[in-house]
Amino acid sequence: MNKDPRYWHSRGYLPHFDAEGFTQFITFRLADSMPQEVLDRWRAELAENKITDADFRKRIEYYLDQNYGSCCLSDERIAKVLQETLLKWDGKRYNLISWVIMPNHGHILITPEPGVEMADIMHSIKSYTAHEANKILNRHGQFWAKEYFDRYIRDYKHFASTIKYIENNPVKARLCKSPEEWQYGSAYFKQTER
Repeated sequence: MNKDPRYWHSRGYLPHFDAEGFTQFITFRLADSMPQEVLDRWRAELAENKITDADFRKRIEYYLDQNYGSCCLSDERIAKVLQETLLKWDGKRYNLISWVIMPNHGHILITPEPGVEMADIMHSIKSYTAHEANKILNRHGQFWAKEYFDRYIRDYKHFASTIKYIENNPVKARLCKSPEEWQYGSAYFKQTER
């Protein structure tokens, strides 16, 4: 694990690692995808060392896969805006390796381009898509949760297992039978490029 303090920073509760050339697994979610009191309770348990960071992340992933909240990303118009936004910046601001858009959250595996910071990438994606989604839904207000969860990729085994996790997330959440069936993900996209 890279412990160089120059690359670690905090955006609130969780530490984040942001160094040039490192591939990151990012989970971002809709503002109403989890009750805030549940998340606050888990953060307190994490701060008190009652659970590990891995446990914290597993709880969040499990909860998100229950499709809590408005699930606005189930709206094909919004999912399409998000997917097109992710693809638009591939090769310009980052290398987009894998992605999936779930009903209330998304996962991406990206390597930022030199000089581009993860916080800037996520702000740009979330800001634009929130504006467009609110326009589509004829509503105002917060669309995305402020926080996103990131984890840098340690080695090839972690890289491969992360791609598998991302692409199989719709299957795990019982939304389809195979990753290639889920229209808003890299497994489907790879299949249609053949």
